[in-house]
Amino acid sequence: MELVEESPYRFRIDRHDPMRVPGVVFASRSLLPDARADRSLDQVANVATLPGIVGASYAMPDVHLGYGFPIGGVAATDVEAGGVVSPGGVGFDISCGVRLLAAGLDRAELRPRLDALMDSLGEATPRGMGKGAVWHLAGGTELDGVLRGGSRYAVERGYGVQRDLDRCEDYGAVGDANPAQVSERAVQRGAGQVGSLGSGNHFLEVQAVAEVYDEPVAGAFGLRVGQVCVMIHCGSRGLGHQICTDYVHAMEKAMPGYGIQVPDRQLACAPVSSHEGRAYLGAMAAAANYARANRQLLHHAARQVFERVTGSDLSLVYDVSHNLAKIETHGVDGDQRRLCVHRKGATRALPPGHPDLPDDLRPVGQPVLIPGSMGTDSYVLVGTPGAPAFASTCHGAGRTQSRKQATKAVRGHDPRRELEARDIAVRGKSRRGLAEEMPAAYKDINAVIEATEGAGLCRRVARLVPVGVVKG
Repeated sequence: MELVEESPYRFRIDRHDPMRVPGVVFASRSLLPDARADRSLDQVANVATLPGIVGASYAMPDVHLGYGFPIGGVAATDVEAGGVVSPGGVGFDISCGVRLLAAGLDRAELRPRLDALMDSLGEATPRGMGKGAVWHLAGGTELDGVLRGGSRYAVERGYGVQRDLDRCEDYGAVGDANPAQVSERAVQRGAGQVGSLGSGNHFLEVQAVAEVYDEPVAGAFGLRVGQVCVMIHCGSRGLGHQICTDYVHAMEKAMPGYGIQVPDRQLACAPVSSHEGRAYLGAMAAAANYARANRQLLHHAARQVFERVTGSDLSLVYDVSHNLAKIETHGVDGDQRRLCVHRKGATRALPPGHPDLPDDLRPVGQPVLIPGSMGTDSYVLVGTPGAPAFASTCHGAGRTQSRKQATKAVRGHDPRRELEARDIAVRGKSRRGLAEEMPAAYKDINAVIEATEGAGLCRRVARLVPVGVVKG
């Protein structure tokens, strides 16, 4: 794959048939994927072949190999020009995202109660493979409410407060959700998991604000140096996975009827305006609402623990997804066009003044939440005016090793002991779960943030350090 360096943090893949647009990779040279071990740049080029794609096929600084799309991939298709939607451009964990909560106490105040807090958070946070949840739904009616209403439904049922909706992307629920397009198998997989972390790279982490780069913006977000925070990373569990599986198969069968050919079956797609496209977007929105409710319920459980153990509340800074396709209006070639923006392992990053932001955030811009790998720094960024890639940015550190490779690499090590030696309390469900997520399996989060800022995608606001982690 030949890359043309346009600037220190921007590389171009020139268009060649059957690409419809060029590829653009935001990264430093040290962050570029190793082509011998990672085909993600080939995936960037493949995405550029999708019908209706505009601008470029973009890759964020944390890019790595994914299903169809690379993880860290962004692509927008023109709805009125036959643009398609591809489940591979969203991923299996639909609306996987991050929620950041701010506590009313400092790290020094927490220290004598940290072990009790972590024990209680470990007990209150369902995690790992399979079932187990904060909310045991009474039946299909309640699950339908979750799929249609997301966090709003959870708050209506007593699992939160109004601010939890005001500071959530889409105010807690994605519109146009259509549970009728969700298969019975997906419903069965999701029914017993509402309010659970799952496994893999999902976590609940107690953090402290170590550094603030922009005090006015941090103040608007509700953050200050020394403050204790909680970051929650999870998604739509088995329900989202099944929806992706169902619609990849459905669109693969439908593509010939629309005259669509793609270089990789994992890019199966259909026009946004087609029956298959509309059905997928309705099911995807239902899964997104499930994910919002999932994080809301985990927030509620953590809030109760904090109030009981520390006497402090946990107020929402922001909740944002990084696996979603959204219909948005953006300028393309001087015209405002209605686009289907795929963000897979990429985060929306709205600039100051954007109408979709709540009143208290509109003057400063959207909080962008970027978790590091387990045991490393996390960052809060903010959207900036005129950013490229349809107001999108990275979503994390980005893997450099598979989970199998990571587990093999730490053989003979004790991940829990190594983290605790760095003053990080650990409540892990399994040794393997910890081994898969050790920092050596990921890119350097500080280098990712430097490239993100250098490329003009976002701006740093605060750096957070881990204090304790709850893992599946």
